[in-house]
Amino acid sequence: MTESKLTYQIHIKGLVQGVGFRPFIYRLAIRFGILGTVDNRADGVLIIAKCPLIILKKFILAIQNESPKAAVIDHVDFQDIQTNAFTDFRIVKSQDNPNSKEVTEISPDIGVCDECLGDLKTQTHRIDYPLTNCTHCGPRFTIIKALPYDRDLTTMKPFPMCEQCKKEYTNVLDRRFHAQPVACNSCGPHYSLWENGREIHDLHKITNRLTKLITLDNVVAIKGMGGFHLMCDAISKKAVKKMRHIKNRDAKPFAVMFRNIECLKQYAELDQIEEDAILSWQRPIVLLKQKKQLAKGITNGFFKIGAILPYMPFHYLMFEQLQTDVVVLTSGNRSDEPIIINEIEIFNEFTKDIAAVISYNRAIHNRVDDSVMQKVGDGMQLIRRSRSYAPQSIVTKYSVDNIVSVGAELLNTFAVGRAHRAILSQHIGDLKNAETLNFFEESMGRFQDLFRVNPTTIVCDTHPDYLSSKFARGTGLPIIEVQHHHAHIASCMTEHSLDEKVIGIVFDGTGLGDDGNIWGGEFLIADLASFRRITHFDYIPLPGGDKVTKEPWRTAVSVLYKSYGEAFMEMDIPFVKQLDKAKVHFMIQMIDKKINSPLSSGMGRLFDAVSALCGLTYNSAFHAEAPMRLEDVIEEGVNGSYSFEIEEIIRIDSIIKAIVNDLLANVSVGAIAARFHNTLVKISVSVCKQIRNKESLNKVVLSGGSFQNKYLSEHLMEELKIEGFTVFNHQKIPSNDGGISLGQIAIASKILEKDK
Repeated sequence: MTESKLTYQIHIKGLVQGVGFRPFIYRLAIRFGILGTVDNRADGVLIIAKCPLIILKKFILAIQNESPKAAVIDHVDFQDIQTNAFTDFRIVKSQDNPNSKEVTEISPDIGVCDECLGDLKTQTHRIDYPLTNCTHCGPRFTIIKALPYDRDLTTMKPFPMCEQCKKEYTNVLDRRFHAQPVACNSCGPHYSLWENGREIHDLHKITNRLTKLITLDNVVAIKGMGGFHLMCDAISKKAVKKMRHIKNRDAKPFAVMFRNIECLKQYAELDQIEEDAILSWQRPIVLLKQKKQLAKGITNGFFKIGAILPYMPFHYLMFEQLQTDVVVLTSGNRSDEPIIINEIEIFNEFTKDIAAVISYNRAIHNRVDDSVMQKVGDGMQLIRRSRSYAPQSIVTKYSVDNIVSVGAELLNTFAVGRAHRAILSQHIGDLKNAETLNFFEESMGRFQDLFRVNPTTIVCDTHPDYLSSKFARGTGLPIIEVQHHHAHIASCMTEHSLDEKVIGIVFDGTGLGDDGNIWGGEFLIADLASFRRITHFDYIPLPGGDKVTKEPWRTAVSVLYKSYGEAFMEMDIPFVKQLDKAKVHFMIQMIDKKINSPLSSGMGRLFDAVSALCGLTYNSAFHAEAPMRLEDVIEEGVNGSYSFEIEEIIRIDSIIKAIVNDLLANVSVGAIAARFHNTLVKISVSVCKQIRNKESLNKVVLSGGSFQNKYLSEHLMEELKIEGFTVFNHQKIPSNDGGISLGQIAIASKILEKDK
């Protein structure tokens, strides 16, 4: 006896719009002989399917296993319904309910797919068309202006489709069915090259001229998916030196783009997890261990390189002509300013410094930098969450509806809440200048419009002087202030769907504490509503206040003075010998008289001090340079550590004295760096065991910028697991301040829930 056909309603939530999901469902339905419809809704995709139950289950399994690579399915449910009879399966018009509380997910931008790369050489109307895309790839977030996601509401509106593209766009079986940016050589946007008042519009002439300019060690500006990049030959010392001058960047490493994975493997070591990440449709910058040196000045002494592979059709066409296998590809901006997205800005900013500008005439509406990640343990960890990751939402167990959080000051992101989803912005940057603040305010307004958020509560850091906090107070909305390190722990908890008390370890550089001091070496017991500080690293005076972040030698002087008194000035170590004694005497007076010498427990400052003591970073040329250099020189195979004291707080005197003794004994800096890191691991494990004994807590959450330190994170997680702890670290959300906004919105939700 044959099972009778029933009609089912299937509801799929997640990132299922703008990624070719409905055509995929259509083809799948035809394959299984299912009748019915599929359409987009504010809260996902709705399928009406008439078929036997056994076929339905196979159909749903195929949806989950075969969905487009950029799709993210969060939830699938189905129920049987009464409805009219169907004679076929159709894609029906999307239904938009502006009053719905559910989130319409907007797809991030997607790297060009292999099929489109094939089309560059086989489709007559797309031969070498540098903006080729389909429903599986191409721009999304960067071109969208409003919902629903239709061509007229994107920056593709000025480009009417030709008959051939329109035929593809309306054919449900075509890979370009409803691909909003669909275009070709006949109807789409085009590239141009500007050089000394001359314009070139022919693509082959553009790539030929680009090749000559790069070969002659020039720097050029090239429009990417989310903004302009500056590019030069990564093998040429002269070109890289020129790039550093233009970017006003003395030391921070540059990201580099390789021709292909085979070329990359000549210069860097990578395992399968790292290879999968760098080849993924997101095409992030991945930090890898360097194997072969590029031009001096790329990494500036570091043993890691930030590598990326081509992700736009133009990148592939460019490399067909270029004589080099690797180019510097860095954000088109001056240091600390937002990435530039239009030609006028790029000309005004760089016209005297660069040889040419290569651009296309489709506008970028939402600017995004390249995302950055690294492998930590058995998984990848995002360091900068931007292109191809934003604005994908984070599902929460609790309502965050109409809550807006503004993040911190450094590495800023913000978040807006809709129903049970927190939507994080792309990387905004450091809110320290008018340009970045304007980018923040512009993007905040756009997110509220796009996701139909009408803020009822705004959340900020407790630090009163952050520009983000000032912005929050200026809105006039009811405000919730959240302690910086509580937000860090809540961010990681939310990423892992934790809603309970945990042991929280927060290691970072700064954050205003409840006692008015600067925190950053913290052990907390926290849930999403509250936290309790259990212990912390000893306070260090910071003579000169914020100056210490650029002058780590100041913090090194402070820890020596704390450990030895003024007698440290007689030490026979290189660091002390190069000090200006008059400056040091003045700084000691500042510390003694408590003049502009705030107290800090920050782990970042302790790293600064040890890095300076070891002679690695006397002054910092960029944010977190000192800790990065200390990690970079770690000698492999060193298992030793230093003695430490845990009373009510964690004393650092014995650690500093042991490091000084090693320096006096001419122990290698690599061994000292390893022992210092190992000591932090042992301290953390010891404190966690003490907390577990008293509080019966076994879950440990790691957050804060210092956990971008791969050695520290991996060794601490390993040791905690050996001791029987369950450990959670950041993967999809940055552990640095780029994740703060997620923690803020989660905490605010719990506070509001409690108040109700």
